[in-house]
Amino acid sequence: MGKEEYFISKFQNATIGDDGAFIDGVVYSKDLFCEDIHFKRSWMSLKQIASKSMLVNISDAIAMNAKPLYALLGLSIPATFSFQHLDELAQGFNEVAKEYGVKIIGGDTTSGTKLMISVTIVSQTKNPIFRKSLKVGDFLAYTGDVGESKKGLTTLLRGGRLSSKKRFIKPCLKAGFFYEASRYVHSALDISDGLSKDLSRICSKKCGVKFFKKFSKRELCSGEEYEMLFSFDKRHLSKIRNIANKHKTPLRVFGKTVRGRYRSCCKENHF
Repeated sequence: MGKEEYFISKFQNATIGDDGAFIDGVVYSKDLFCEDIHFKRSWMSLKQIASKSMLVNISDAIAMNAKPLYALLGLSIPATFSFQHLDELAQGFNEVAKEYGVKIIGGDTTSGTKLMISVTIVSQTKNPIFRKSLKVGDFLAYTGDVGESKKGLTTLLRGGRLSSKKRFIKPCLKAGFFYEASRYVHSALDISDGLSKDLSRICSKKCGVKFFKKFSKRELCSGEEYEMLFSFDKRHLSKIRNIANKHKTPLRVFGKTVRGRYRSCCKENHF
């Protein structure tokens, strides 16, 4: 058991275990976005950092079929930051909030040596999608492609630069497709820690996986993709493909669940 799993186990209750906590029609989700852990300031502008911190949190809401409504921001801001630095951060937060119809309603700030961002998203849904609803025999699929984020991270770690359009800099969320396809989806989460690791979460101890194709290690272990990973009854494959085509969303049906247990082949991303 890893440290993250161990720590979470100390707070077990019915609301823990998904991309957010669903309570009375509302989904509450939170993520941290920390300098020298999730990003380096030399890699991205402050506007890009703020934008990505919002997008990765909104992605959690989408995965639970919830419409994000409100955001609370918590920031530890280096004392060396100027008012211009603060303006750049605010611009990143506000642009994404406006794009997704989110109202920033408050939060807290403090001074620190590194930039640390905590975003809480409050969302609403009448039909939440949970990881635990996976069934044996479900088809497994994800949107887009996987592997690009790890490739981008490798480039940055080697001293290279990335285009502002690259996924590591700006995730491309598939909200339109997923909200429409949700009626056919059994279980879902977004790919934040890599396809293999997140497969182990959605499968839990309930199911194994029969793959329809072979994946490279990079594809399996590339984190921060923020594509939708989900399961569905194979009878709905054509409907889901049609919705994907309508939204011009690439769809990869890569396997199905079987009896057994799936174990991730990737190293832990945290701690």
